[in-house]
Amino acid sequence: MVPHPPTIIPEIGKGEELKVNSTILAMTKAMMLIAEAQPDTVVIISSHNTMYTDYFHISPGENAYGDFEKFGVKEVSFNVNYDSDFTSNLTKIAKEENLEAGTEGEIDKRLDHGTMVPLYFLRRAYYGKLPCKIVRVGLSGMPFVEHYRLGTLIKKTAEKLKKTVCVIGSGDLSHVLKKDGPYGYKPEGPIYDSRIMDVMERAAFGELLRFSEDFNRRASECGHRSFTIMAGCLDGRSVDARKLSYEGPFGVGYGVCTYLVKGPDLCRRFIAVD
Repeated sequence: MVPHPPTIIPEIGKGEELKVNSTILAMTKAMMLIAEAQPDTVVIISSHNTMYTDYFHISPGENAYGDFEKFGVKEVSFNVNYDSDFTSNLTKIAKEENLEAGTEGEIDKRLDHGTMVPLYFLRRAYYGKLPCKIVRVGLSGMPFVEHYRLGTLIKKTAEKLKKTVCVIGSGDLSHVLKKDGPYGYKPEGPIYDSRIMDVMERAAFGELLRFSEDFNRRASECGHRSFTIMAGCLDGRSVDARKLSYEGPFGVGYGVCTYLVKGPDLCRRFIAVD
């Protein structure tokens, strides 16, 4: 679970990133854990990837490029190789399970910033390289339980292919934490952030499904669905959950948590799956 404010990229923040140093340190630690795991594939779930009301978009193709030109820093760029085999199998499994997900309807092939901010820190953890393949997954307007179900299918795909896979749920928390923030203040903002950080710190993933969508809209969060898909990837697994940081000095909440799988735990299956 990581945030994705471009400001934390030093080339973009130009000193402003120092105001969220706890987030930077936590992101660095989280990505080092991924590098140490030496995964075959990293699945990045981003709230800024292509999104449809009734369909989960999974980025197609063999590779993709992206940069931060829209944030004034084109020289910070990425070329990634996709795990097309994983994507193909995930799409097939989703069809078998009657979940609307696949590679159709791509709007923009370029990497979005919700993908690139985590990649920036992951590449640093790999000392300037990205040896693993990437799978990009978008969100949908479907209920939270369908997002969780997609996560269980990502897990099923990894198990079928016998691949070591790490999953990044990329998303910020509430955007309405402060009156002087870019989106102003609403009382639901701090309430959401306190509640989501408590849930994620305890890895109480079943509680993600009990948030009200109307409340989440009022809280102006952007990461809940990303975190819910990520949680589904850990369904039926005992995890070592660690909260690494939380802060929101700019009026937007940033939280970082990590989860290391310890083994199977049938008591941690939060929806009915085959």
